[in-house]
This record gives sequence, structure tokens and C-alpha cells, in this order.
Amino acid sequence: MSIAGTPPPSEQPAAAPAAGSAPSPAARRLRDAAGRAARSPRAARLAPYGLTAVLFVAYATLSLARYRRLEEFSWDLGIFEQVVRSYAWLRAPIADLKGPGFHILGDHFSPVVALIAPLYRIFPTPVTLLVVQAALFALSALPVTRASVRLLGQARGIALGAAYGLSWGVQRAVEFDFHEICFAVPLLAFALEALLARRWRAALAWGAPLLLVKEDLGVTLAALALVVAWRARAVDRRAARLAALVAVAGVAVAALVFTVVIPSFAAEGYPYWDKLEQPGGPLRGLGTKLTTLAWVLVPTSGLLALRSPLLLVAAPTLGWRFLSGDPHYWSTDWHYSAVLMPVVALALADALDTVRRGTRPWLRAYSLQLPGALLAAALALSATSLPLSRLGERSLYETPARVAAVEELLARIPDGVRVEADNAALSRLTSRCRVFWIGGTRGLLPTFLTFDNSTGWAGNPVEYAAKQHPGARFTLVGEAGGVVLLERV
Repeated sequence: MSIAGTPPPSEQPAAAPAAGSAPSPAARRLRDAAGRAARSPRAARLAPYGLTAVLFVAYATLSLARYRRLEEFSWDLGIFEQVVRSYAWLRAPIADLKGPGFHILGDHFSPVVALIAPLYRIFPTPVTLLVVQAALFALSALPVTRASVRLLGQARGIALGAAYGLSWGVQRAVEFDFHEICFAVPLLAFALEALLARRWRAALAWGAPLLLVKEDLGVTLAALALVVAWRARAVDRRAARLAALVAVAGVAVAALVFTVVIPSFAAEGYPYWDKLEQPGGPLRGLGTKLTTLAWVLVPTSGLLALRSPLLLVAAPTLGWRFLSGDPHYWSTDWHYSAVLMPVVALALADALDTVRRGTRPWLRAYSLQLPGALLAAALALSATSLPLSRLGERSLYETPARVAAVEELLARIPDGVRVEADNAALSRLTSRCRVFWIGGTRGLLPTFLTFDNSTGWAGNPVEYAAKQHPGARFTLVGEAGGVVLLERV
């Protein structure tokens, strides 16, 4: 099948070297690899699936090992488990960690997480959320790799897919417990794969569910639809008009969710507008923002993604992050860059496909070497500084004695009771108790309090509990690894 009117790389004649020169060793290796792929179509078809499976094992191993070692941040994981647990038992999505009876649709519009509910009903544990997230992130590598192979050939396509799977944005998201954007990443990847294959309606269909992932992604859908309209305008005017309508609908739905849907569940309106109003505004932390932008474009695409209009799909996410005065949105930490990674990777594949047919020898040579160079960079970072580097550490697969002691202490809490807790205990309790954030019960009396007091921040735990809940009496049940457990008497 042809892509954009050109035959697949395996069917194209090899470019002749410049007069008086011989192909470089790298060029010969890539040519030989492409030839082997052409002779082994079954291996070529299965390679993206094999890569996806390897990435799933890596992501899941890291997530589950961190969970077993009590290293997860726990806050978001606890919130989403409470939400999924509510959906699983056909209740309103309440997250008591955000406040007693807090309806999560008054925080972010992410009904897509209800899809996890049937599986959670069978396996009611936060591990279920971590495994689902690992599977979704790994799944996103499949369309990225398939599209890259179709455009660039087997060797470079697999290299680009592997570099994507090891990209820092995806790894940081895997490390950050659970977040709803794990649904957005594969949806964007499949949508852009369809766009590059000129399957315009399929691209729009894959993008449409973004409206159910998070409120800001309606604008991302609009950006995707505009790129579809631009690409389809000369070959399928009906699809281009449909894409333009989807772009308008995406913005309209996002505006409706921001101004009507979320405020209907939250008395104080959309809770994140103040993120744009902090001192300093967009200019605050400009140096850090530019550094993050460099990380988005350089180690993932060698800046060549800038040559593809697909990169416009990343503009809304970059826009709201960089307009914010909240430093959490600026950096390369957390999960905020994950949705950018498939966009940058497939924009690069699109640009490489264009450049290899260009007239600039130096740019063609650069594009020939780039996928391998990006993979080498991703492997180097993954082996040294990124979260997956821990897979080579023996300690990751060991359970510290402190963790066993803490879990034994928390096991003394009966199922179904009210518990006020901090990060040390949240993810061990949200599957079986009604859990509130420490100091966030808003007048409700918990039966138990548990928190990490290893630094002594709370002073005397019994006195601290009495101050939090005047008139109530608490007794110390036990302490393990700095974590204290108190019971109301």
C-alpha cells in the first residue's frame, strides 16, 4: 500500500550515492536491514508487537516494584482508586481524598476511567490501575512503530518506535503512579497513525474519545482535526469539511465542559483557573519552560519534528502549561509531557519521510542517521538517569523490612472504617476503607489516623490527633518504620 502517493521504502530503489563516493557503513547496514525485512514480511509485521510487549513488561515491572516498596507518590493513585472503586460498584465517582463526598467530575472531566471498573471489580486493588496504565502506555508504541516502519522501513521504523517507548515523557508518567492521560496517549498515537496513512475519518474517530479523557483535550482534538483538514483538503474535500466541523465541535465541547459541566459538580466553579493567575504569569520560570521545550524537541526528534504540521497537535498542551504560573507544570517531571511524546515521534516520522525525498544531501544524511541516534540517546538516558534505569538495580526487586512492618501495622485497621492518612498509607487502604487526607476530614471523625511521623513533624502523635479533632480522644495503636497508627476511643 502506498503512503501519500509513494511506495513503501522496501519497494523504492536505493538512492544512488553522490558521484565519487560510496555508501557509508551505516547506510549499508540500514539498506541490508531493509532488504531482510522485505524478505521476511512476517517478522516485519510482528516486530512492533514484540516491542509493545517488551515495553509493557518494563513499565509494569517498574510500577509494581515501586508499589511493593512503598515508593509511589500515592496521592493520585489513591484518588483514582476511589473513583474507579465507585464506578465499579455503580456509585457516583466520589474521591474523599479531595474532601468528604467530593465528586471527581467537579475536579477534572475524566469519565473514561470508568472503563477500568469491570476489571477492578474482579481485582479490587490499586495494582489493577498500575497494570492498566502500563498496558495503555505500551500499546501507544504499536501505532507509533507501525507508522514509522511503513514510512521509513523496518530498521529505522523499529528504532524510532523503541526511542519513543523509552522517551523521557513516557517514563516519567509511568513513574508517577496513575493518571487519566494514560488513555490519551494511545488515542493520539492511533489517530496520528491513521492520519499518516491518509485514513482521515479513522483519525477523527480515534481522536474523538479524547473528549472523555480530560477537559483540555477537546482543544487538542480540534488541533488534530485541523491538521486532518489541511492534509485532506486536496484529495478528499468531504473529509476535510468533516474535520473542520470536528475542530469546531472540539473547542465547543471543551468550552462547555470548562464553563458548565465541571462547575455543575463544583460549587466554586472550575478549580484550576487560578493556575493562570499566579504572580509572574507566563514569564515566571521562563528559563525552565524553555529548557522543557528543548527536552520535548531535541532528544526525541533532533528538532526535525518541527518540519511536520503534525507537531501542531502538541500546541494546546504546551500552551496551557507554559501560560501557567504554577511551577509543577513547567518541568520535565510528573506526567504532563506524556501526551506530547507520540505527537513528537510521529511528527518526526512524517518529517523524515519528507526529508528523505528532498534535494538537500546533508539533510538526507542527517535523517538517515537520526533514528539510530535517538535510540542510542534514549538507551543511554534509560540506563543512567531515567526511571527505567532502576530495572537494573537489584534492590528494586527486594521488599525492605520497613515496608513489611508498615503493612503489618496497617493490617490492624478493619475494612470499611474511616481512616485519615497521608501518602505512606493511602494506596494500602483505599481499596478497603473510606480514606481521607490527613487534616482533610472537614469535621468528620475518623476511626483511625495513620501517617509518617519519622521526621517528627507532628510532634506527639496523640496530641496532634487531639488538635485535629477537638473533643475526640485517640490512643496510639503502634508504630512501624516511622508510620504511626492511632485509634479513636
